[in-house]
Amino acid sequence: MPIERMVTMMSPRTGAEVRLTAPRRTLSLSTLRRTPATIAVVAASLLVLAGCGGTAHDPAPETPHAFAAPASAGPSPKATTFETVEVSTSIPFERTTVDDPERDAGVTEIVTPGALGTKVSTYRVTRVDGVEAARTLVGETVTVAPVTEVTAHGTREPQAAAPAPFVAAEPAAQCDPNYADACVPIASDVDCAGGKGNGPAYVQGPVRVVGTDIYDLDRDGDGIGCDK
Repeated sequence: MPIERMVTMMSPRTGAEVRLTAPRRTLSLSTLRRTPATIAVVAASLLVLAGCGGTAHDPAPETPHAFAAPASAGPSPKATTFETVEVSTSIPFERTTVDDPERDAGVTEIVTPGALGTKVSTYRVTRVDGVEAARTLVGETVTVAPVTEVTAHGTREPQAAAPAPFVAAEPAAQCDPNYADACVPIASDVDCAGGKGNGPAYVQGPVRVVGTDIYDLDRDGDGIGCDK
């Protein structure tokens, strides 16, 4: 196999660098000087390159290809879902007391029974792989209003009873049986207490005549004496 030699020359027209490869014995300096055919070949090659406007270049170096490493297998994504949930709860009722002058003091009575209300709360629930992860309140609605319990408290004071008049007890033998409701003494004369009579005995009326009005205590004849 012949030994090759690389010869670099410059184009006289374009200044381009031309590299020619030929057997060493063909492209030796002594051959270029002494062989007209070789000189003609080289000159023709230069003219062709110059006429085409081309430039001889070394072969482009190969670029190594980059290969992406396969991605490592990570955990699979978790399924996330959303749903709306409604929850019904009870609303406690309030209690209040009002004064009632139509009831005696100290007497109480429930006049309006209390009742629970109902409230519906709406939540947005987030689930990850079927497990609840978050719950957010988005709205509330009162479907049944609670009823306040009302208790009446009596404030009326009872009227004081009038004291009974004091009547001195008299022995039955000293009271005239012609009169009742008061003891009319047995005497020579009996007048109404506080009146104009001069006695000697007096009676605090009124007295009811049940027999004979021997002391003339019933002046108007209505059956009641000492009533005026």
